[in-house]
Amino acid sequence: MTAWSTADIPDQSGRVAVITGANTGLGFETAKALADKGATVVIAVRNTDKGKQAAARIGGTVEVQELDLTSLASIRDAADALKSRFDRIDLLINNAGVMTTPKGTTKDNFELQFGTNHLGHFALTGLLLPTIVDVPGSRVVTVSSNGHKMGGAIHWDDLQWERSYSRMGAYTQSKLANLMFTYELERRLAPRGKTIAVAAHPGTATTELARSLPRPIERAFLAAAPVLFAQKPDGGALPSLRAATDPGVLGGQYYGPDGIGQQRGNPVVVASNAVSYDVAQQQRLWTVSEELTGVTFPV
Repeated sequence: MTAWSTADIPDQSGRVAVITGANTGLGFETAKALADKGATVVIAVRNTDKGKQAAARIGGTVEVQELDLTSLASIRDAADALKSRFDRIDLLINNAGVMTTPKGTTKDNFELQFGTNHLGHFALTGLLLPTIVDVPGSRVVTVSSNGHKMGGAIHWDDLQWERSYSRMGAYTQSKLANLMFTYELERRLAPRGKTIAVAAHPGTATTELARSLPRPIERAFLAAAPVLFAQKPDGGALPSLRAATDPGVLGGQYYGPDGIGQQRGNPVVVASNAVSYDVAQQQRLWTVSEELTGVTFPV
């Protein structure tokens, strides 16, 4: 099978792509590839100075939007600003995230990883969906992680990890939530027939996401990963790019590398764990997410 690459991305002229966390790593490579194909790209980032520096390196038509996914107020402000600037959004790529952080909370008192990786993107998607949902060929792509398989299930009895805290446990729960959100969103979008929801994971890529790992582990990871199993950020971005642009993509699919353990390789359709496909749990997570964020969807 011929490997899929950025050369396979169709012309994106006239399309608007909003990408969270695109000033570095996977998001930067995703933004660059789409801008190179003619898309108007919006880098939605917390640090706008870094965003502007990234935009200058990318070239093409790239704009910067301030967005702090740890703050519902910032998310609402960003959504309002984007809706005032664009009457349509073709691609929303929920890429930003934090990994294995010390115990902490968002500005709205959600556990930091669940609040940033899932609830922040849930709220942003719901607020932007009116500008996406009736655009032919539009897509919502949410970046998960192969690590979602390590946690098993959503911790309904301690969703915010208040009684006990595990850095990795909270991370894997947030990444499982990304998938459950995607599958339920696709189910709601499908009757309208214009927008699809797709998920992707990068395998193991050498990005800044590992910066919160405990120091000895981090040093060992960064030293060994490039040699043993990781791929560079441009390779790690390919599953997201394929999910966002390949004409053959179907709603509800999940893209990741095809190599051993899905660590690196050609981006293909992969499977997530059994829990992620549980419709009752997807719907429960959706209801809880609406209650926590105060955001409801027009689908």
